[in-house]
Amino acid sequence: MADGATWTFLSNHAHVVILLGNDPALRMRDLAERIGVTERAIQRIVHELAEAGYLEVHKEGRRNRYEVRRDRTLRHPIEAGVRVGALIDLVDRPGR
Repeated sequence: MADGATWTFLSNHAHVVILLGNDPALRMRDLAERIGVTERAIQRIVHELAEAGYLEVHKEGRRNRYEVRRDRTLRHPIEAGVRVGALIDLVDRPGR
């Protein structure tokens, strides 16, 4: 990080949702590299998101394609009622 900070405002779960919401064909390797965690951590996060119904995994040949359930609401009481799609749209930047 540019200023040397070791923390971020969003969790790695949020980072996965945001990235897959913008590019459903990303590989786990690419997610891990962009977020700065191991592929194993990404596998765990994707599994947890799929188990909780926030992510659907579709097999396309040897690759996976991910569908983020934009209609689902965030889990923490502070964000109660806020949809996943709103989070993705909030963080989405033109030209990303």
